[in-house]
Amino acid sequence: MSSHKHHEHIEKIKEEVQKAPHLSEEEKSDTIKRLEEWVAEDKAEGLFYEELFEISQGIKPILAELGLI
Repeated sequence: MSSHKHHEHIEKIKEEVQKAPHLSEEEKSDTIKRLEEWVAEDKAEGLFYEELFEISQGIKPILAELGLI
């Protein structure tokens, strides 16, 4: 899913939470806060994976040169 589509989905969820008549204002706030935390964690995991991938691409030639792979 593209970043733009992902962002659109998150915004739609937030809007629906705000409209939910059965949730108190505190529940709405807590729900949106938790959603934002999940989004931040998801981004962090993606960035971590990308960094590890880049590092591994740099290390592979060195390991090959040393005869370790």
